[in-house]
Parts: sequence; structure tokens; C-alpha cells
Amino acid sequence: MGILGFLESKAKPLIGLDISSTAVKLLEFSRQGGSYRVESYAVKALPPGSVVEKNINDPDGVAESVRAVVQQSKTKEKLAAVAVAGSAVITKIIDMPSGMGDDMLETQISLEADQYIPYPLEEVSIDFEIQGVSESNPEQVEVLLAACRRENVDLRVDVLERADLQAKVVDVEAYTMERAFSLIQEQLDHQDGQVVAVVDIGATMTTLSVLVDGKTIYTREQLFGGKQQTEEIQRRYGLSAEEAGLAKKQGGLPDDYESEVLEPFKDAVVQQVTRSLQFFFSSSQYNDVDLIVLAGGVAVTEGLCDLIEEKIGTTTLIANPFANMSVSPRVNAAALANDAPALMIAAGLAMREYQ
Repeated sequence: MGILGFLESKAKPLIGLDISSTAVKLLEFSRQGGSYRVESYAVKALPPGSVVEKNINDPDGVAESVRAVVQQSKTKEKLAAVAVAGSAVITKIIDMPSGMGDDMLETQISLEADQYIPYPLEEVSIDFEIQGVSESNPEQVEVLLAACRRENVDLRVDVLERADLQAKVVDVEAYTMERAFSLIQEQLDHQDGQVVAVVDIGATMTTLSVLVDGKTIYTREQLFGGKQQTEEIQRRYGLSAEEAGLAKKQGGLPDDYESEVLEPFKDAVVQQVTRSLQFFFSSSQYNDVDLIVLAGGVAVTEGLCDLIEEKIGTTTLIANPFANMSVSPRVNAAALANDAPALMIAAGLAMREYQ
């Protein structure tokens, strides 16, 4: 990894590793022409409590799961892309003189960064990317500055090294989601100015990303996820966390499960989506979205997509970044399709090689 890690270019194949609160998800793509192909894919559960709210608490436990998911996937690659949560990153658009080379720009930004970052510079990792000519001054360029506490980056790098991998890129989840959304956008009848809300509902965290013309304009994280449904199954039916998780996926719960647990949980999801959108509307010029895309493991909950569309009144679909992709024979295509909504971050990371 270079001094600046978030937006670093890449030349060799990368595996995308999404380290969530409950699992490590791995994807590897190849590309011919304009088409991607899934070469490797695997998901491995993390030890309970090893990652809490996107923070790694047990590096050894996480590294062991990373090592296991690599073996399971049968990938031969050693270079990986991982991501930090958007809430851990400070971003700011700044204007800089045009015509400066990357080295000079890096030096200048390092000199001025303390104006924009509320942490001691020795405690943060900084990266930048030129966005284009400044609208206010054609002699300047707009530069995206991204900064993250170094410990958040170093922990992920350390985990990969313990698993015999090299962290080539440490990205930001919001940018990986935007990259993966381009795969969804290919499947849509795209209209100029289309406002899309991607709602990623994982085990413990829900993240709303709003994109206009495929570019992220708003993100917000909140504590809510499928773990609440699992815990209610545990409490009501006296099951362990593992038993409850399996029963949720495979069925076999008592007859009152749907009315007493599943329906109330789906109603709670609708409430969370509605609330997230209201926060967006209240802090932006928008008062509506054209489309809702459901991502994350909770997205495949039976009837949830239709319920959200009915209650909110906005067209809603379940994310499948692999709809237009071919799949290697060594990949379990049925499992990949089932996990597809939960693999958006991993897909966006795996795409880094080709961006």
C-alpha cells in the first residue's frame, strides 16, 4: 500500500473482502471487454463479537475467518481490497491550483490538511482524488480529500497480513457501494437526474446511500438490522443464536412465527427506511426518490420488497449486481444468487481492479 490508501490505483488482480459485523464476504472478478465474470466467491461467518459496529475487536478471530474464506473460495490471488465504514471517514471538496503534479499536490494537501481535519495529522491516513475543474474558478481543480483515523486502516491491513494477504487498497464503503450500483444501473431504464436510494440492511447496521445520476450525494448509517429479528426468535422460542439464525433461513419455526415475529420485524424495517428517507429529505433539496434498491442480507426477507413498495409508494427492487455476469464453473451459482443483495460492498471492492 502507498502512503495514501483509499483511492489508490491498481494494476494487479484484486479480491474484494467485505468484513461486516457477522461475516467475511469474498469476491473476485475477471473482465473481458465490458463484461465481468465472477471467478471466486465465498462467505464465512465471523466469531461472535469479533466485529462490533464495523470496528474490529478481535483481529486474530477475523484473520482466521479471512484465511478460511480464501481457502473456501479457492482463489490464488494475494492482493486484496477492503473498506472502512463511511462514518469513520471525513471527506471534503477543496479547490487547488490546476497543473500541479500528483507529488506536488500531495505535498500541498499535507501542508494544508490540518485546516480540514479535526485530528492530529499523525493519527490519520489521508488520500485525495481530483474531481475536475472548479466551477467557481477554471484555473483551479476540485479535489476530494478523504481522511480516516489510522487505527481503522491499520487494523484491516493487519488482519489481512495475518491471513497471508496484502491490502492493496483500503476504500470507503460509500464509494464501493456507488461503484457496485453501476452494475444495478445497467439493468434499469436510466433517466437523467434519476434519484435512487440504496438501503443496505445488514445484521446490525442500516446504511442509506442516495445517488443522483449514479453519484453519491448522501449517506447515513443507523443501528438497525437483521440481528434484532434473530434475537426475537431466540427470546420467543428459547433457541441459541446459531439455532435462531439457521431457523430464520431454513424454516421450521412454530406456526405463530410469521404473525408474532416476522410481520412485526418487516414493519420495523419499513419504519427504518421511511425514517432514513425523511432525514435525507430534511437535509437536501429533494422530497422524493425515483427508486429504492434493497441490499444487505435482510433484503431477501420474504415479502419485504413488496411491503416497502406498498407502504412508501416508490418502486422497490432487490439488488443483484450479478444479473449481467457470467460465473466460473467453480462458483456455486445458486448460493451466489441467494447472497447477491449482501455482496454489494464486496462487488464494489472487486471492481477496483478495473476502474
